[in-house]
Amino acid sequence: MERATIHDLQIRRAEARDATAIAEAHRDSIRALGALSYPAGVVDDWQEHVAADLYLRAMDNGEVFFIATGIVGGTSLVLGFASDYRIEADTYGTSVYVRGLAARRGIGSALLRRAEEDATERGAARVLIDASLAGVEFYRAQGYVELGRGATNLRSGRPIDCVFMRKDL
Repeated sequence: MERATIHDLQIRRAEARDATAIAEAHRDSIRALGALSYPAGVVDDWQEHVAADLYLRAMDNGEVFFIATGIVGGTSLVLGFASDYRIEADTYGTSVYVRGLAARRGIGSALLRRAEEDATERGAARVLIDASLAGVEFYRAQGYVELGRGATNLRSGRPIDCVFMRKDL
């Protein structure tokens, strides 16, 4: 399979008008990359409740999103996103998702760096993540360390295995 060519890659802070495109990129990431580590039923539940209002509510509650955009086959796409949000005091949370076609191109790493920079600017000393099994090696390569393994609940209520990770900034 030939890799898609990405032109005009840019990373910027997301706005409310980007919420639908963020949701599309999130669902693509779950289907393309999450499916490598989870059974179909989990993947279906995971992406089923991903919609624009999820990001709009998060933005209203202080979560900051960064998106990577680019032109693929003549179409402008949100290729992925990262976010940061305060958990408590100087502890923040984050997540990164990229479309399958954007995987292993440095886009997720660039997005994560931008989210970490923003968290640091807002007072973060550390970042925590409940990493999907598909993302563990990515986060490990970015300096995150494993704290333990367990599960978190999807919006559907179904538990999903994850790895709890931390990075000191």
